[in-house]
Amino acid sequence: MKNTPEHPQNEFSIEVENKSSLLKRLLIYQKERFPLIAHGILISAFSFSAISYSRISRGLDGFIRWELFLIGIFITITLFLLLRIFDEFKDKEDDALHRKELPVPRGLVSLNELRNIAWIVIIAQLLVILIWIPEMIVLYLLVMGYLSLMGKEFFIADWLKKHPFWYVTSHMLIIPLVDVFASGLDWYLENAAAPFGLLYFFAVSFMNGIVLEIGRKIRSPQKEAPGVLTYTAMLGTSKATWLWILVLFVTLILSIAAAHYAGYALSAFMILGIIFLLCLLPAIFFLKNYSEKSSKYIEYASGIWTIMMYLSLGGIPMVQKLLNFS
Repeated sequence: MKNTPEHPQNEFSIEVENKSSLLKRLLIYQKERFPLIAHGILISAFSFSAISYSRISRGLDGFIRWELFLIGIFITITLFLLLRIFDEFKDKEDDALHRKELPVPRGLVSLNELRNIAWIVIIAQLLVILIWIPEMIVLYLLVMGYLSLMGKEFFIADWLKKHPFWYVTSHMLIIPLVDVFASGLDWYLENAAAPFGLLYFFAVSFMNGIVLEIGRKIRSPQKEAPGVLTYTAMLGTSKATWLWILVLFVTLILSIAAAHYAGYALSAFMILGIIFLLCLLPAIFFLKNYSEKSSKYIEYASGIWTIMMYLSLGGIPMVQKLLNFS
C-alpha cells in the first residue's frame, strides 16, 4: 500500500493489517482505542448508577422500564465512541509526530473512514431518540453541542494547550453532561425536577474523569517519550502522583456527600473508605520505586475506583432495592 495522506505509512505500519477488510481493521481499532467490552461494562455501570441514584434521591421504588435503559445504554456508549473519534481528529497532528504507533498515524484506519462511522452513529442515535424517546432530544443536543465544541477545542486550541488546568476542566465537563442525559431517563422523562443530590453525583462523575485522565498519564521515568504529554513529564513524577492522590481524595469526599444525601447507611461510608484505601496502594508503591509496573497499577486503580464509585452510589443500592422489592 502506498504512503498517501489518506493512508499514511510509517515504521509501525503492518501492511497485512492495513490491507485487511474494513471490518477487520475496525475490530483492531476498537481493541486498541475503544475496547467495546471494557468500555461497555464501565459505561453501562455509569448509566445504570446515574438513573438509580436519581430514583433513589427522589424516593422512588423500582427502576425505569428496561427498554428505556437499553436505549440509554446505546446512546451513552455511542456518545463516548463519538468522543473517541472526535479526539482522533483533534489530535491528528500530535499523533502523527509523537504517537506514530496509533491506528490512524500508521494507516490502519483513515480519518475519512472514522468520519463516515461518526455520521452513521449520529444518524442512528437520532433515529433511536426520535422514534422511542423524542422528549430527550433536547438533552441529546446539549451533549452533542458541547462535544462538537470540544472537537474544535472551543476555538481556542493554542490557549488551552498553554493552560493544562482549563484544558482538562473543559474536556471533563462532557462526563457530567452525559450524566445529565442518562439520569434524565428518570426525572426528565417523568417531567419531574432533578433532585438536588444529582449535583453531588455529577461532581463525582467530573472528578472520576480527572482521576482517569491523570491516572493514565502517570509514567515511570524510563517510559517517558519526547513530545508525549504526561502529568509526570509536566509536573515531575512525585508531584503528579500526589496530585492523583489529592484528586482521588476529593472524589471520596464528594461521594460521601452524595451517599449522605441519598440517605445511605453507615456501611456505605465504610465501603467507600475501604475502596479509597485499596486504590491508594499502587500510588504509594509507585512513590517508593517509580517502576513501570506500579504506574500501570495506578491506571488500573483509576478504572476500578471509577466503576466502584458508580456502583456504590447508585448501582448496588438499586439492585438491593429491586431484590427486596421482589
